[in-house]
Order: sequence, then C-alpha cells, then structure tokens
Amino acid sequence: MNARIRRLVAGLAIVSLSHAGLVHAAVSVGAPAAQLIGAEQVAHAASGRAQLEQALQRADVAAALEARGVSVEAARARVAALTDAEAAHVAAQIDAAPAGADGVIGTLVFIFVLLLITDILGFTKIFPFTRSIR
Repeated sequence: MNARIRRLVAGLAIVSLSHAGLVHAAVSVGAPAAQLIGAEQVAHAASGRAQLEQALQRADVAAALEARGVSVEAARARVAALTDAEAAHVAAQIDAAPAGADGVIGTLVFIFVLLLITDILGFTKIFPFTRSIR
C-alpha cells in the first residue's frame, strides 16, 4: 500500500512538473504584445523612478540604508539600473505597504498551522482538540 502511494505521488509530481514548463512557454508567447506601452505608462514609470529618487534624498532613508551597510550612492545606482516597469512596481509597493503591521498576523497564522500539523502528525501535543495519527 505504501509503495502504491509513493508511485502515485511521484507520478503526480512528474505530470505537474512537465506541465509547468508548458505554462511558462505559453505565457512568454504573448510577451511582444505586452511590451507595447502607451504614453501614460511611460509617464507613470518616470514618476515611479522620481519617487524612488525622492525617497533616497530623505535623511531617515539614508540613515536606514547606512545602518544596513548600503551606501546611498549604491542605492541610487540600483534605482538607475531598474527598468521603467520595475521602478513603477517598486514605487507602487512602497505606497501600498503598511508600516510593519502586516507580517504579524501572517506569522501568527503560520505558527498556528505549523503547530497544528505537528500535533496531528504526533510530533507535539499542544492542542487538546487534535488526535494524533500515531
């Protein structure tokens, strides 16, 4: 029985990995049409790069970079090396990012699920409402 399950899982892994390459190839076929951009997108990308440059001019950002061992000049060089789409994406992420509160809930949920799974597998006994499979 155990060998049959292993063969089934191995077969599913082989099929899913072989189809993963096909999905990637299908997405890359449409790339030339996606590269055509309008003037509005160019202006948005330029504003994203300008926003990143403004952020690097702030004293608190420069201090935080220096504290992490990154010089402001190196950060400016990296911003200059970004493509327009990447600069717009990073600028949008900065605008949408919360001030450090987002990761706490995700971390707590991850720890709960991890402990629940180890409890069900019989490695720990933390929750009284679970039954171990061992």
